[in-house]
Amino acid sequence: MVAMEQPQQSVLEFLGRPRTPGEPPPRRIDTHAASVFLFPERALKIKRAVRFPFLDYLTLELRRAACEAELAVNRPFAPQIYRRVIPVTRESDGSFAIGGAGEPVEWAVEMARFDENRTLDHLAERGEIDAALADALGRAVAAAHAQTQVAEAEPWITAIGDYVDEHASVFGAAPDLFPPDDAATLTQASRAAFARIRPLLEARGDRGLIRRCHGDLHLGNIVVLDGKPVLFDAIEFDPVIASGDVLYDLAFLLMDLFARNLTHAANVVFNRYLVETDRDADLDGLAALPFLLSMRAAIRAKVTAARLRQDPKHDRDAIAAAARKYFHLALQLIMPSTPKLIAVGGLSGTGKSLLARMLAPRVPPVPGAVLLRSDVERKRLFGVGETERLPKDAYTPEVSARIYAALEGKARTVIAAGHSAVVDAVFAMPEERRALADIARRARVPLHGLFLTADLAVRLQRVGGRRGDASDADAAVVTQQEEYPLDAMDWTAVDANCTPEETLRRALSSLPATRIPDG
Repeated sequence: MVAMEQPQQSVLEFLGRPRTPGEPPPRRIDTHAASVFLFPERALKIKRAVRFPFLDYLTLELRRAACEAELAVNRPFAPQIYRRVIPVTRESDGSFAIGGAGEPVEWAVEMARFDENRTLDHLAERGEIDAALADALGRAVAAAHAQTQVAEAEPWITAIGDYVDEHASVFGAAPDLFPPDDAATLTQASRAAFARIRPLLEARGDRGLIRRCHGDLHLGNIVVLDGKPVLFDAIEFDPVIASGDVLYDLAFLLMDLFARNLTHAANVVFNRYLVETDRDADLDGLAALPFLLSMRAAIRAKVTAARLRQDPKHDRDAIAAAARKYFHLALQLIMPSTPKLIAVGGLSGTGKSLLARMLAPRVPPVPGAVLLRSDVERKRLFGVGETERLPKDAYTPEVSARIYAALEGKARTVIAAGHSAVVDAVFAMPEERRALADIARRARVPLHGLFLTADLAVRLQRVGGRRGDASDADAAVVTQQEEYPLDAMDWTAVDANCTPEETLRRALSSLPATRIPDG
């Protein structure tokens, strides 16, 4: 690293002073490449006059260009935060001013202030990332990716392969932090995985799925504003680092959630993202996800370990423990377990959709099973929102056959990619159950079929209390389903005349004792 030039130090000292007598000085936050000053009404972010192998801010013009790049990259994600690039000027009397009429001596990104306690890392620490917020987060990331520009694929693919070799060197040079045998295993598994999925990544590049993404999508770079998650502080200094497969961008967020033991939130984000993008290519792309998740954890291990050299003032034991945690997480993620196909059937009102949502986060590999729901597929087929009611002609046997065919096709793709799926539908007809059994048999994975049962009165009560759900079933549908022939049911029956938690316990007791371990 090349150090800061002296003239900039004077500017930073000026920005750190109170603006008016009696006012407290602004809070200052320093990173390796920036200094942020938090004033009551705004924040000013200065690029530090430093040079690293991956960025160069040594000259004033380079820092101005970097500020303008940060504004251009981040405004699409967070227009309510990023305002403008503003100069710090030297006035005719020799004093400094923010946005004055004198000669610019420094440049800053001006941002709106927000409550730092509302960033997702703080919410996670307080246990405040619930299913609704996780669902909104999945929508936000999908929407952000939809507006990003397609990037050249080959530089990123080459770079991520080079990272594997770089990590081998970094981990090998620190045997006190990273056990040599484990480091060798991680390197070997990562190289094999990259060689296996490289053609897939190239194909995804051809389909426009390698893009100029956020690049640094961890919980600390997402804030809740007006009840909605907003992405900020995207990487601006290197297009290659910021570019990547959209699933690689998502993988950082999923890994961060999982590392904090927020497995349910990670699964909700994951499934909402897949529903919003609705790309068959992303289901195929799940074959790359273990590698992408592992790479995110390995990079975090490397960066965390570097802090031991860069900032010896902090708690070295805590930093070392964090580096080891991410390292072992990378090792865990690169070797996923065998996929599973789980089907949850039952008449309307038995609670099958709720059970499926509760099961999915518990089914390995990380971040839990893909959730395939007939109600959602039906709404997608007709091009309406999930909670918009459909007419009766959307529920003919012919339409339902198309819905089951879509579920079967997606389940087949997910399993072929090495991931698990939980399929949620009524599954009252033997041929519907046989189709899933055939998928499992051909893929040589187990099928675990659960069929929920509940008394008519219970089902009527539950359906009557639904609000904001994708299911259109009402009392008439529940009564009509009493005529379904269920005598030949060959799946495990689960009595659901109980709380959702008890239904989950009963369902889990009938499944193999496998679950995602803690991050």
